[in-house]
Amino acid sequence: MIDLHTHSLLSDGCLLPSELVRRAEVKGYKAIAITDHADFSNIDFIIPRIVKTCKMLNKYWKIKSIPGVEITHVPPECIKDLVRFARRKGAKIVVGHGETVSEPVIPGTNRAFIEAGVSILAHPGKIKERDVRLAKSKGVFLEITTRKSHLKTNRRLIRLALKHNAPILVNTDTHAPGDLISSRKRDKFLTSLGVKKKDVRKIAENPRRLI
Repeated sequence: MIDLHTHSLLSDGCLLPSELVRRAEVKGYKAIAITDHADFSNIDFIIPRIVKTCKMLNKYWKIKSIPGVEITHVPPECIKDLVRFARRKGAKIVVGHGETVSEPVIPGTNRAFIEAGVSILAHPGKIKERDVRLAKSKGVFLEITTRKSHLKTNRRLIRLALKHNAPILVNTDTHAPGDLISSRKRDKFLTSLGVKKKDVRKIAENPRRLI
């Protein structure tokens, strides 16, 4: 299992970054990105700390720790500059907090993140079909999430992504230890959404393509 969207207590998760990585390793993960929520108030604080932690853990543990960030609830007009700033600070995975149906994310956020070239557009809700096509052209990965609050739109997103051959992957959006899943559970999750076996294999390999 490779999971590229997780949270520690540096934002709204409940584990220290090192404990989050250790629990993922025990769960059988090969790699994990720590992508805590950030806006203007904390982005310059959390990224260097995640970078430092990942660098240290990668010296001693087999699991690969990847420093990242999830840019969350910011004006679409500011997204491009924050994405650039995040990368300058050392974020290897930049997640855009997409227009989920469970939160009041500003309309236009999905497209702004895609245009800014984020690594992953997280739980993008009722994404417009034209934005799925744009994500493909920009190489932005669209996220299918196992998090309960974002499940409602997964089937539609899979259908559109497969239709346009846009890159998709499965992440957990982990906030607590119980959110972490195994590769077997990931595959079962995709199958439950009606994904064919050949597409399950393809989706499972996409995180490796990204990192």
